[in-house]
Amino acid sequence: MSFWDRLIYGKSGKVEQPNIRFGRYTDSYKTPVNYAAWDKALMAFEEESFLDSFRFFLTYLRDEQEDNVHFWEKNGGIEFELFQGSKRIIGYADEKKVKVQAQIAETNDLNVGFMRRLIEKNFSLEYARFGLDDKNNIVVLFDSYSLDGSPYKLYYAIKEVAINADKQDDLLLEEFGMLKAIDVSHLEEIPQQEKEVKYTFIASRLKAVLQEVAQGKLSFEQYPGAYVYLMLDLVYKLDYLTRPEGYLMEQLERAHREYFAKDDKKTLEKAQNLAKTLQTLLDRPKEAYFKEMYRGRSTFGITVPVNHDRIIASIDNEIVNIDWYAQNGHSSIALSLPGFIVGYCLFNYAAPKPARDLFELYYQIMEQDFFSQLGFQLDYFDAQQEKFHPRNIRKAIKQICNDNKGFYPELNPNIGALQFSSRLAFAKTYLLMIRNMDMTKINR
Repeated sequence: MSFWDRLIYGKSGKVEQPNIRFGRYTDSYKTPVNYAAWDKALMAFEEESFLDSFRFFLTYLRDEQEDNVHFWEKNGGIEFELFQGSKRIIGYADEKKVKVQAQIAETNDLNVGFMRRLIEKNFSLEYARFGLDDKNNIVVLFDSYSLDGSPYKLYYAIKEVAINADKQDDLLLEEFGMLKAIDVSHLEEIPQQEKEVKYTFIASRLKAVLQEVAQGKLSFEQYPGAYVYLMLDLVYKLDYLTRPEGYLMEQLERAHREYFAKDDKKTLEKAQNLAKTLQTLLDRPKEAYFKEMYRGRSTFGITVPVNHDRIIASIDNEIVNIDWYAQNGHSSIALSLPGFIVGYCLFNYAAPKPARDLFELYYQIMEQDFFSQLGFQLDYFDAQQEKFHPRNIRKAIKQICNDNKGFYPELNPNIGALQFSSRLAFAKTYLLMIRNMDMTKINR
């Protein structure tokens, strides 16, 4: 049963919700079956039963909800396919060798521009390499002798193939017009209405934030850090709610990466660059966004697994700044701070599952209109009356705790401390509730 099926309730109880996924995929929430397969893969490799080891390794990678990994016996070996976003990765393994490949794009013209780009990318890869197959299709591939292919090495090597294949196909197709998409039959088309809702959300939020940057009461030059909260809150929100691919995904990642880069640039310059990136996204045509809106399956996550201490630190580092902005009448910036905290954690971390579920619930509550336009039936907040529905929110929080009790038995949120007098009061007390929860995990 999915998170959304378990969590969302209306006035009359549990209701059926659209099958729409949000947020970055993570492979950190493995089941006991997955972990048992990993142990068996290691044991089989030590015993030099390489084919058995690889079979258990693929079982470890498989996510039943994603249906992301398939494999079968053939010619004394194992053929397999796995999915990562827009790309399908295929391969073959036997007792002697492992070969893995993903097709990136089709080309009839070996253009110097993209060839140079791929050669440069090869220098940054540790296991894989870009190349051309016998039909001059751009591919990324990896191979290894089975004797050298421990489960640890295979995990990082195949992940490198998958992540680079998924990211580079859309970027190359966007920049080089002579390239054509290839091997995309597995992708699921998003309904037109869903595309319209997501694009409208993207465009309207970009416009609103850029207007605040240009016309806000605080001086952009004197208080660039305030507007950084506003802009990065939007960057993370777009990443989570629209689950972008291709150019939009790369621009959002670049905006985050460049702001937090340890370089000599001042906050003002970084804030100006953030605003330029958002303006570029606003100026982008609707059709370009629609081309990148599709549903894929994933096998590897790119977020970093962390324990609850890291989440506590993220909250503590920023939540103290809320009051000054609120007390001085800068409500939009004050409210962007809790959004920044939630978004930063979801963008960067594979948090303990209860924390992730609660962060997802935060977006449901604070962005209920967006979810409603997508067809979700929610009853957490009445926008016309600016009024929360505490009973439904408390019920959803308790459901999350019940769902996670098996691995996190000490969950006991202080729901009574939540304040519903305003959006800001709720956001702040909600984060403090998450911060003070005991998310000690037990192994089973």
